[in-house]
Amino acid sequence: MDIPEHDVIVVGAGNAATCAALSAKENGASVLQLEISPEAARGGNSAFTGGAFRIVYHGFDDLARLIPDISDQELANVDVGTYTAEQYYDDIGRMTQYRSDPDLTEILITRSFDTGVWMREQGVRFQLGLGRQAFQIDGKFKFWGGLACHIWGGGKELMKALGGRGAREGIPVLYETPAVSLLQGDDGIAGVRVRHQGRMRDLRSKAVILACGGFEANAEMRARYLGPNWDLAKVRGSRYNTGQGLKMALDIGAAPAGNWSGAHACAWDINAPPFGDFDVGDRFQKHGYPFGIVVNAEGKRFLDEGLDFHSYTYARYGREILNQPNHFAWQIFDSKVLHLLRDEYRIPRTTKEKADTLEALAERLEGVDPKGFLDTMRAFNAAPRPEVPFNPNIHDGLRTSGLPPDKSNWAQRLDTPPFEAYAVTTGITFTFGGLKITNDTEVEDVTGRPIPGLFAAGEMVGGLYYHNYASGTGLMAGAVFGRIAGRSAADYVRRF
Repeated sequence: MDIPEHDVIVVGAGNAATCAALSAKENGASVLQLEISPEAARGGNSAFTGGAFRIVYHGFDDLARLIPDISDQELANVDVGTYTAEQYYDDIGRMTQYRSDPDLTEILITRSFDTGVWMREQGVRFQLGLGRQAFQIDGKFKFWGGLACHIWGGGKELMKALGGRGAREGIPVLYETPAVSLLQGDDGIAGVRVRHQGRMRDLRSKAVILACGGFEANAEMRARYLGPNWDLAKVRGSRYNTGQGLKMALDIGAAPAGNWSGAHACAWDINAPPFGDFDVGDRFQKHGYPFGIVVNAEGKRFLDEGLDFHSYTYARYGREILNQPNHFAWQIFDSKVLHLLRDEYRIPRTTKEKADTLEALAERLEGVDPKGFLDTMRAFNAAPRPEVPFNPNIHDGLRTSGLPPDKSNWAQRLDTPPFEAYAVTTGITFTFGGLKITNDTEVEDVTGRPIPGLFAAGEMVGGLYYHNYASGTGLMAGAVFGRIAGRSAADYVRRF
């Protein structure tokens, strides 16, 4: 098979990669995409996402540019609030302990809305995140956590829309074609060595954009960089994100950046498969814990379930589960809050127990010490609380006093049967360590100079996330920096 030279080769076919390819094409470059997976598994982690899209907006008028088909009924029954740039900065700073690269953070935030509009022009549809980021109180939905905007249909529809646009633009994709190494010439990057149809091939180009994810699907790299027991974690998304793109770049002297010992990991059904399941998507996740409690094998609580909205704690609490005996936990709820649990709790493939008494439930929690569990439940229910109303849409201040640890919000007593429990382990989403890039997404070498012709976007970019992660920033960052990478690569080719 004769593969002609292209101006730009994009390694990857997920959200960031496809945005990069479309942007490069839009800016006059010829583009080829490489994808390690079969076509049916295209999309990397993007194909598994629920679609949260963290974007600056100032009310309905902004959201209407992205969701023009908002109905009058939604307008009457929904309070979308605002999510300003200042709020975005505050959230990123707080989540990362103010370690996030300031330039990259500013680019992410200030270009978020414009990038959302651009994605809509590519055919991506958006919707309000009702049922995921808003609860109905007194007949009105009120959004919290800055996530009013979601991608319609989640990751599957996102990749269907972007991939369809790429096909219409005539951007070829070579599937089952893993990249092996980067080619170098006297003037910089000269293409990519790949394995295609069983043979090693050198594909020539003037620029390369790396957008093929982190190393979360590589058990050896997880253990090496994240630490003990991380090789035991389940992988929420693509089995193909093995860190090969990072290795290729580091092998030619690219500079690492970011939190290489950190990762986005959440509560994931204990009996989920080792890697993501396209048919289930993100629904093995279990994010309802702020409205219940979480216990380990000893029956003890080990985290503050009500510290914040789940959007701001879920990506770090997966690590806490991994640190528990036998690396699992049970989430416990009573009937007062079952209506607040998202649809992910109702799928057939859920590890669940139910009982009319706590004593009966204690005997059904596999791997948990029944006495320890009942002692924990009695202490939790007996703990003093202020007389304030429970409200899932705000930090309601309904907190316990005197517990190890106390629950900061939403700490209703679990006293109304039936009781339900869900078994979870750690599901890793993506790794935080990546490559050092310039504001134009050029990959820097270890001396701080850009490597001519090499660009990066998506989860390969280091420096945005440290310790924690605010939901919806991953897709947003992939789109923002993917779009920039495509334009920067096309500009580089014109100067080449």
